Amino acid sequence: MARKHPKQGSYEIVPEDNEAEAQAPDLACWLCGRPMGTTTVWHHPVPKSRGGRDVVPMHPICQQTLITNFTNSELQRHGMDVGALLANPAVRKFVDWVATKEPDFTATTAKKRR
Repeated sequence: MARKHPKQGSYEIVPEDNEAEAQAPDLACWLCGRPMGTTTVWHHPVPKSRGGRDVVPMHPICQQTLITNFTNSELQRHGMDVGALLANPAVRKFVDWVATKEPDFTATTAKKRR
């Protein structure tokens, strides 16, 4: 069977465009609202196992907090409603605490209660 592209071919060299990077929209975390740092996690608010397709940008520490405090069924019920997630006292306490931290802040989070 013939290949669509030659095995050894030329690659297009695309010049760097610093203006495109400057115009890129600043992302904010879906949960805490802080600007994103160097690490961005694309989180499914409704878990993929429950039919979720949408993804939102989050800090890794914010995603760990959601995973720790909610089951997949609870996340499915809340859907894309951040207000319902923030109604949980543990999540509200975390968001208030992390609001003063820099975007690339990381720390250990509590383990999931089983």
